Amino acid sequence: MQYVYKHDSQFLIVNNVPCEECEYCGEQYFKAEALKKIEKDFMDIYFSKKKTRRKINVPVEEFLEI
Repeated sequence: MQYVYKHDSQFLIVNNVPCEECEYCGEQYFKAEALKKIEKDFMDIYFSKKKTRRKINVPVEEFLEI
């Protein structure tokens, strides 16, 4: 499963995160250990300059301006 972590205005997209998914409603549940690892990786990337596998550019628009 793909997970998007956001802190302030910075994002980290993490692929292949293990999760449980409700068969009825589709709600996704992530284990605390996985979320803690994602948070640590985010901090290492943005504050310790850890290299990522790849980077992407994402266009951003304000709704009121479209």
